Amino acid sequence: MATIAEIKEQGAIPRHVAIIMDGNGRWAQQRQLPRVAGHRAGVEAVRRVLECAGALGIKYLTLYAFSTENWKRPQAEVDALMRLLVEKLTEELPDLVVRGVHLRILGNMEDLPCDVQDALRTALAQTAHNSRLYVNIALNYGGRRELVDACQKLARQVQRGELEPGQIDEEHVERELYTASLPDPDLLIRPGGEYRVSNFLLWQIAYAELYMTPTLWPDFGEQDLIAAVAAFQKRDRRFGGLKGRS
Repeated sequence: MATIAEIKEQGAIPRHVAIIMDGNGRWAQQRQLPRVAGHRAGVEAVRRVLECAGALGIKYLTLYAFSTENWKRPQAEVDALMRLLVEKLTEELPDLVVRGVHLRILGNMEDLPCDVQDALRTALAQTAHNSRLYVNIALNYGGRRELVDACQKLARQVQRGELEPGQIDEEHVERELYTASLPDPDLLIRPGGEYRVSNFLLWQIAYAELYMTPTLWPDFGEQDLIAAVAAFQKRDRRFGGLKGRS
């Protein structure tokens, strides 16, 4: 398997990598463990991926942590996830600061429990001046909800007379997305063996390269990320054009 140094020498490193962290529950079930054990193991995978991403020179990493649809899960599991988020975020924050990680939340924080909001605001404040690796956590996030929110913001601007409907273009929409000011993902990784995007970054992944792997998220590590980047480096990215033509 290639090393980090070899991958960096072989070609372009994706600037922005997005990951759908899938398979925690199945990982736990395979081991006859409660589902929360899978989520705890998934946190360890996050740590490994952050370290590898930084070493590879990836600048932006977006992690799909909790979707708007995940509220439909059993209340006990949702509560356990929220407790785990507060616990691990508080525990890992000093290390994130040292590593130069800049945290950002994509989604609606206001619907989260108060203790989760407090932990997130503390983490956002303490990492605000970091710039080595930008880590975006999609939390209470839904791609369709994001687009609806953007449309509503633009509609209010039209209502106030600040914008004409005919002026609305892609740049106007992008400025109202949760990802405003971020580059679009170059590479979308989905562990867990599923072949769908699950309402994740629907606008932003228009030209992202997709990489699916059967590896469950808690087992995902350095070599898995290296393999995904190596596959990315072999893709011919034309963005709708033809190879060799401007």
